[in-house]
Amino acid sequence: MGCDADSFADDLDDLSSAEDFLDYFGIDYDARVVQVNRLHILQRYHDYLAKQEAGKAPEYQAWRKWLELAYRDFVDSSAQQEKVLAVYRKAEGSSFLPLSSLTG
Repeated sequence: MGCDADSFADDLDDLSSAEDFLDYFGIDYDARVVQVNRLHILQRYHDYLAKQEAGKAPEYQAWRKWLELAYRDFVDSSAQQEKVLAVYRKAEGSSFLPLSSLTG
């Protein structure tokens, strides 16, 4: 699907969920993967776009490629492994102490 930049930008404004984006770009997906990782997929997508498309007008094929890559990152991995959201990056340097070890 190719479209002019104005129409494409208008279409993007109407998308609100990971499923909306995946459906719009015609990307086959496992609903279970998306259900568990929707925020992580969208954040990874945003990160890919920010790195690759800075200053460029939105282009359907390029944006589709980055969304498919973001989705694929979570097919065989997990949010904990991918560490997309800050909460997982911060937790990486933390130590866990069970509550029982604090009582004596």
